[in-house]
Amino acid sequence: MAFGISKQELREWKKAVARGEIAFLTHYWYDARFPQYKTVTKVGCSNLDRLEQWCFDHGLDPKYIHHRMPYPHFDLIGPKQVELLHEARLDNHIQRFRL
Repeated sequence: MAFGISKQELREWKKAVARGEIAFLTHYWYDARFPQYKTVTKVGCSNLDRLEQWCFDHGLDPKYIHHRMPYPHFDLIGPKQVELLHEARLDNHIQRFRL
């Protein structure tokens, strides 16, 4: 369940993913396995080859891609989340969610 984003933001992310773009969506989130983290960034792309290459390019293991069609994505949390948001020039995500 995504919290802290609008329906419009979710729609825009889904459209970008469906077009085969690498798209980022940060939202509040809770998972008992990672209680120290309060947010997740979903990096999605419907082009699985492109998403896998993005993972390799950023030192991430593509075996953790969630193959949930039509919106496959990789979940970023923790320090790597902040690093890659900054690299993608999405500092507004970092500020908005106080990362």
